[in-house]
Amino acid sequence: MTLTTGTAGPLLTPEQVESLLIKPVLAASVALNPLCSRVLRPTAPSVRLPSVTADPTAAWVSEGAELPVSDLTMAEVDVVTKKVAGLSVVTSELAEDSNPEATAEVGRGLARDIARKVDAAFFGDGTANGGEQPDGLAALTVGAGGVQDIAAGTAPTDLDAFAEGQMLAANVGAQLTAFVTNPATALVLANMKEATGSGKPLLQPDPTQPTRRVIFGVPLLTSPEAPVGTVWGLPAERLVTAVRRDADVQADRSVFFTSDRVAVRATCRVGFGFPHTAALVRIRLAAS
Repeated sequence: MTLTTGTAGPLLTPEQVESLLIKPVLAASVALNPLCSRVLRPTAPSVRLPSVTADPTAAWVSEGAELPVSDLTMAEVDVVTKKVAGLSVVTSELAEDSNPEATAEVGRGLARDIARKVDAAFFGDGTANGGEQPDGLAALTVGAGGVQDIAAGTAPTDLDAFAEGQMLAANVGAQLTAFVTNPATALVLANMKEATGSGKPLLQPDPTQPTRRVIFGVPLLTSPEAPVGTVWGLPAERLVTAVRRDADVQADRSVFFTSDRVAVRATCRVGFGFPHTAALVRIRLAAS
């Protein structure tokens, strides 16, 4: 007879955590999509990023004349990573199975759960869960040098607001790389036609991914965690998502001892940084 007294321990090696948890999270989360943000993988609890608030001023000068001195106005954005965790329950047989597919199934379920939590924080304002999640898009200042806001009306019949959003971003030297919204709002856009009585939709398929739509060449992405009635125009180079490298997966047999099951917990730390908020565009298709 074997007596087991240990209750917790690593279920996956660091290499397995990276391939079976972190990479699927990166693939499933809109916030971590390279079209939406730059992903950093720090080892420290926070990442400090420079933020340019005013460019230096150049000028035309005469030959031999002194060049005018102009300072670069800088600020700093501190991206603090916070813990997000997922909990799953599997049978002891599955947890102990050496078959890679069994281990992968555990990782996929946890990855999907964590990806949803990351996206919820990305679109949120940081007040949920007692303020334990990082500030997201909803926490940013709108107008007056902050996020640029467009009211498209509750029943738009054209895509003019999206063209305006691209121009507003271009005015501050940015290029929108993705529009992101809730699937329900994406459906409203997908049902828009070129003209009354026409069956041809305004949105066009993405040549690289036929199942994805584009608006004036910019991919339209969806996330169930995005707010209904709002479309975010995002320039990936002006957003940063930090994912700490010390993610882990732990198993505990004591919680469900009587049913011979194992609690599997996965944790990682994520934070968001917005060093140039004026490059972001919010398009409102709702009254508020």
